[in-house]
Amino acid sequence: MAVAITLQIVLPDKVVQGLGPRWLIPALAGALLAALIIANPGRINLESLVLRRLSISLIAMITVVNVVALGELIRALLDNTNAGGRSLVFASAPIWITNVIVFGLWYWELDRGGVAARLRSDHRRPDFLFPQMSTPGSAPGWTPDFLDYLYTSFTNATAFSPTDTMPMTAWSKLLMMVQSLASLLTVAIVISRAVNILK
Repeated sequence: MAVAITLQIVLPDKVVQGLGPRWLIPALAGALLAALIIANPGRINLESLVLRRLSISLIAMITVVNVVALGELIRALLDNTNAGGRSLVFASAPIWITNVIVFGLWYWELDRGGVAARLRSDHRRPDFLFPQMSTPGSAPGWTPDFLDYLYTSFTNATAFSPTDTMPMTAWSKLLMMVQSLASLLTVAIVISRAVNILK
């Protein structure tokens, strides 16, 4: 989350102009992150409705900011001439990386009821089917950690579809669809604009 907040800071003014003062979103996100760390500085193993809501609020805020930044980037790339075009093309990298991080966090936070709920034996059925869950000979009782969800997010953002981890529920399919669309828009618009700028 700290990386996603930092990436918001490096975006050019043209991309964040609709989000209020430049410091506002990183400051709000940083305050929420600090509150989460102070409230639960160690491993997340106890369910807390307040902490879960704070976590989801933080992820939602970064998601909305990134979607707005993507919309502003597309608008600026389509409306502007070559002036400032290179900086806008380079601005696509933080937006795409934030897209990967934030959807990895969504998958991690929501799968099977959340981080702490996954540790219980009576957690709900999986929202994602990881290869380790269906491969014979895999470690019994294996559960995914954040890197598994980040990897799923990365492969979905690069392939524009699920690769080895399959979404099993409606919400996971919907989230993967939204992520693929955001990634496709970022790559398609930016590449087409970059070709015109760099000719």
